[in-house]
Amino acid sequence: MTSSHTLTFTAQPDHIDELGHVNNAVWVQWVQDMATAHWNAVAAPEHIAAYAWVVIRHELDYRGNIVAGESVTGETFIPGQPSGAKFDRRVDFRNSAGKVIVSANTTWAMIDRESGRLCRVRPDISAPFLA
Repeated sequence: MTSSHTLTFTAQPDHIDELGHVNNAVWVQWVQDMATAHWNAVAAPEHIAAYAWVVIRHELDYRGNIVAGESVTGETFIPGQPSGAKFDRRVDFRNSAGKVIVSANTTWAMIDRESGRLCRVRPDISAPFLA
């Protein structure tokens, strides 16, 4: 069992693309918003002050979409252990019926804010995110 975090997003008119549903770039922004909110909610204050995260890879699977005024609930969690500076994160977005309509797997790398260099994700940093 992992520590998860949820947020609800409502599609606004400026989120809608020419096909009438949420634009792909908006989904990516919501993935990043989920990761930031989870980090800020769970990480120790000294870790938040010392480290930042950068995306190495995003993979998104689209199984549905929403239109302006509709909402999704995003749930994010860490599906496994960190590897060096890398940490994978999963985000699932569910529509009002509870169906996962967009899933994302993102690989993040941890950066030391002071040096700007990659640094290993130590167990004391990852532990609050893993049960």
